[in-house]
Amino acid sequence: MNGAKLTESQVSSFRESLLSWYHDNRRDLPWRRNPSLYKTVVSEFMLQQTQVTTVLGHFERWISRFPDFHALAAAPDDDVLKHWEGLGYYSRARNLHRLAKSVSKMDSVPRNAEGWMRLPGVGPYTAAAVTSIAFAARSPCVDGNVVRILTRLQADAAPYRDSSSAARTSASLAAKLLDPAFPGDHNQAMMELGATVCVRRRPLCTNCPVRRHCRAFRQGDPASYPKLAPKPTEKVRVARLWCRRGNDLLLHKIDSDAKRLAGLYEIPEANHLGIDADCPDRLGPVIAKRRRGITRFQITETIHRHQPEKTLRSPPGTSLEWVPLDRLPTITLSGPHRKWVNELIAEEKRK
Repeated sequence: MNGAKLTESQVSSFRESLLSWYHDNRRDLPWRRNPSLYKTVVSEFMLQQTQVTTVLGHFERWISRFPDFHALAAAPDDDVLKHWEGLGYYSRARNLHRLAKSVSKMDSVPRNAEGWMRLPGVGPYTAAAVTSIAFAARSPCVDGNVVRILTRLQADAAPYRDSSSAARTSASLAAKLLDPAFPGDHNQAMMELGATVCVRRRPLCTNCPVRRHCRAFRQGDPASYPKLAPKPTEKVRVARLWCRRGNDLLLHKIDSDAKRLAGLYEIPEANHLGIDADCPDRLGPVIAKRRRGITRFQITETIHRHQPEKTLRSPPGTSLEWVPLDRLPTITLSGPHRKWVNELIAEEKRK
């Protein structure tokens, strides 16, 4: 499929095949049941950089606690962060909270993508998704899933720095293919196809409803598209200290002005107690080692059992708190730290 030479017949055939497949195969997702503008907005924020399987465990709890924009707008910041716990990228929760406060003050909300992009935390993709689904606005959505479909349809061999640059180039084809009669369903169908069939590795081409339009399928190498530059990775090592005092656990509370994870608790790093991580004799024995990836960083974290001095000495601006174990469920830890804390406490109880 060459975007510059598409005929009306080709476009019509693509739309019909896509929508027919979507209506028969779309997943039963909670935000698609009794849909509303609010549910659409919440789901789109949650699904940014997070898999559907993870979101499913959080969406209904969120809707139960914050059933509409007004309820979310009135909620305290700490409550919002607590209910977002486990989804990661907490700036999304803060942006959604800010958005709810703006929307709850409006007499009427914008019905087009341009209007939504003027609201807090809303970018081009989210604006297009929300307005096409909620208001049938003719705005094509182009995320990483859709980029895969569009570059494979054209066998687009152009090298791209990243998915965002590929999305900008693919926007014109997305606009040509968008079904003006059913823009919301069309956008959801494209996202569904990219998430379940036209996947990154080993695409399920035999199940694809639009494979006859796909040049990469005919060439036999769809998995090689899009041509994205490899992302350089950086290895990072972090030493954390596990400090107990009776039934209390020492935690670090991240500053409220921090760019990432503001207001959340975590197991403190060695430097939070004024200890050089390169001095293993001062850290204590290793009781756990964890590895994880965040964007381009490959992080190895060692957790050391440490007996702090009676008077904690930490750098200025570092907030350390002794938190009673029975209070842990009420505070917000990042997903990995919640898991580590639970595992280490359970292990201590077994001994």
